[in-house]
Amino acid sequence: MAVFVLDNHKKPLMPCSERRARLLLERGRARVHRMVPFTIRLVDRLQEDSSLQPVRLKLDPGSKTTGMALVRETETVDKATGEVSCKAVVLMLLELRHRGHAIRDGLTQRLAFRRRRRGNLRYRPSRFDNRTKPEGWLAPSLQHRVDTTTTWVRRLMRWTPVAGLSTMLHRFDNQALQNPEISGVEYQRGELFGYEVREYLLEKWGRKCAYCDAEHAPLTIDHIHPKSAGGSGRVSNLTLACVPCNQRKSNRDVREFLARDPKRLARIEAQRKAPLRDAAAVNVTRWALWRRLEATGLAVEAGSGGRTKYNRHRLQVPKAHCLDAACVGRVDAVQHWQQPVLGIKATGRGSYQRTRLTKHGFPRGYLIRSKSAFGFQTGDLVKAVVTTGKKVGTYLGRVAIRASGSFNIQTGDGLVQHIHHRFCALVQHGDGYGYHWSLLHPALNHGVAEAGRN
Repeated sequence: MAVFVLDNHKKPLMPCSERRARLLLERGRARVHRMVPFTIRLVDRLQEDSSLQPVRLKLDPGSKTTGMALVRETETVDKATGEVSCKAVVLMLLELRHRGHAIRDGLTQRLAFRRRRRGNLRYRPSRFDNRTKPEGWLAPSLQHRVDTTTTWVRRLMRWTPVAGLSTMLHRFDNQALQNPEISGVEYQRGELFGYEVREYLLEKWGRKCAYCDAEHAPLTIDHIHPKSAGGSGRVSNLTLACVPCNQRKSNRDVREFLARDPKRLARIEAQRKAPLRDAAAVNVTRWALWRRLEATGLAVEAGSGGRTKYNRHRLQVPKAHCLDAACVGRVDAVQHWQQPVLGIKATGRGSYQRTRLTKHGFPRGYLIRSKSAFGFQTGDLVKAVVTTGKKVGTYLGRVAIRASGSFNIQTGDGLVQHIHHRFCALVQHGDGYGYHWSLLHPALNHGVAEAGRN
C-alpha cells in the first residue's frame, strides 16, 4: 500500500511505501497529516527540491461503484521495431460506493408525504409545472454520482502529483444492445467483437450461471429461447450459463429445461426483462463527468468498456472495479495490482430532517437539535479503549452519537453499542465517507486493518 506524501507547504510529492513512512515519522522528519487514507507531511522538504514521476489517475465510472487506480506510467521503446509500450505500475486501488439509491428513495418518500399533505389533508393548487430546470440539469441521485467522483478526483490531485486522467466513456447503446445486428455498430466488430455485449451480460446476471448459480467458473452465452426454435439474438434473450449447464440444456427451450424448477424459471424470466436502469444512469452522467474532468485542466484520456475488458483479459487481471480502472485506455502491462483496496462508501453528513416519521408521514420521534455531543459528531472516526465493564477492549470505527453520552461504534467486525464517550478519542473528523481496507480475494484477507466500515 502506498502512503501519500506532502511537502512542508502541503503540496503533493510522490507516494512512498509504509516502511519508508514509518522511518520518516520515527526520525521526526514527517508529521501525520491524515489517517485515512494515510498521509504524511514532510517538515524538511519542498516540492521544488523533489523529482516527480508521471502519475495518472484512472477511473471506471459505474452506476453503483466507481473504481479508481493511481498508476505510475513508464514508456519503453523497442530498439528493433521502434514500437512504444506503456507499462502501468499500480500505486493505490480505490473503490467509491455511491448512495444514489438512498437519495432516490428519500426523495420518493418525501414526494409521497408532500402529495398526501397537499391533496388529502388540505387542498392546495398544483405547482409541479411552475419551475424550469437549468440546462444540463440531472436528477439528484445522478448528480450525486458526478459530484462524489469529482470530489475524489480533486482530493487525489491534492495528495498526489497527478499529471493526467483516464476514464471509461461508456457507450451503452440500448438499441444496439437489444439488437446486436443493427447496422452501424462498429464497436461490436473487429478485434473487440462481442466484448461490449458480454460485459453487459456479466453485469446483468451477476457473473454467475443462471441455471445453477455457479461462480468463478467459465461462463458461456446461452440463448434462453433457442434460435433453432425461433428465438432472437436480442440481449433480452441472452443469459450466462456454465459449460455443463449449457451442454445439458442444448437446444431445448428454457421452459422445458427448468420444468422441475418453476421458481428459477420465474426468476430468469423476470430478470431478462429487467429495465436497463444502470446502463441508462451511466449514459446520462458520462458527459457531465467528462466535462468535470476536463475542467481540472489535465489531459483526459477516454477508453471504451470493450477495450478495457480486452486489456484485462489479455493481461490476465481478475475482475474488479478498481482493476478495470487500471486497464482503461492504452496499457500494455499492469504491475503491482496484488494489493489491498481502499473501499470508500458515501454516507452523507447527516440529515436535515430532525423528525422521525411513520409510514403515513406523521412524526413519531425527534432527534437532538445539535448534531454534536461531547466534542464528537456522527460519522467521526474514533478509537475507543474500554478499560472497565463488559466490553473491555479497543474499538476503531465510525461513531454514532447520543445526547446521553453512550455512543455506538461501527467497526469492521460489526456494531458495538453503549460505549461511554470518556473512552473515545477522535482519530479523524467525519467527512461524509466511511472507509475500509480489503483484499481483492476475500480468502486471503488476513491482517488487513479496517477503519470505519459500514
